[in-house]
Amino acid sequence: MNIGIVDFLVASALLFAIGFFGVLLRRNTLVVYMCLELMLNAVNLALVAFSRFNGTMDGNIFVFFIITVAAAEVAVGLAIIVTLFRRRETVQLPDLNLLRH
Repeated sequence: MNIGIVDFLVASALLFAIGFFGVLLRRNTLVVYMCLELMLNAVNLALVAFSRFNGTMDGNIFVFFIITVAAAEVAVGLAIIVTLFRRRETVQLPDLNLLRH
């Protein structure tokens, strides 16, 4: 059995679609945040697939930098969500529409 680039791109598209619809349909900030990370990892999968089948390391190096930035993003994003929970005592998006107070 030989796995081709189409298989990787279909898996990447499915992951991206799951993340995209999760962002649109969910109301919990933690779930929305996880869906955003899922979309980012779907793009990483596509970059690695293109890099592998082109025989270059360009995509792999780009993915390394994306993962590095994503680690910092996770720390900042979770800190923001914890701060919002401490202030508003909820993580539901409809309850956080007014961020004034």
